[in-house]
Amino acid sequence: MKPTTREITIFAMLGAVMYASKLLMEVAPNIHLLGVFTIAFTVVYRKKALYPIYIYVILNGIFCGFAAWWVPYLYVWTVLWGVVMLLPEHLPKKLRPFVYMTVCAAHGFLFGTLYAPAQAVLFGMSFQGMVSWIIAGLPFDLIHGVSNFFCGILIVPVISALRLAERSMAGGSD
Repeated sequence: MKPTTREITIFAMLGAVMYASKLLMEVAPNIHLLGVFTIAFTVVYRKKALYPIYIYVILNGIFCGFAAWWVPYLYVWTVLWGVVMLLPEHLPKKLRPFVYMTVCAAHGFLFGTLYAPAQAVLFGMSFQGMVSWIIAGLPFDLIHGVSNFFCGILIVPVISALRLAERSMAGGSD
């Protein structure tokens, strides 16, 4: 799974695009393209999609601080990556947009629940405290899930653009 020099460059840029998109969309809380990029990168690059995903995670830590809020980022994006890896690689063309949008939405709806165990451990919450934390965050998860669904309409076009770029570079060398 060792990346080539070309892939290192591409993955660095894709991770930076993820981070830049997050910054640009911070004016709208819980509305972003991170799920879109995570799914698209996973469909196109499979296991190697972890490179741009973790470049994004590291950039978040570098520029926003390696604090307690950051720790769940070490796994919440990997959960979405893992779910996409479990999808059949050759979904029927008509189903792809709906499946990808639904997976993206589910990740948004479950984000607080996925995030909560790390917060519970880091802040010494009881199970009941963790559940209360999840319940208190449900309005934000609702916004996150609905916005992920609608942003998910961009997944197939991003996949197409990445595949087109990969095909055009196929003859290149390191």
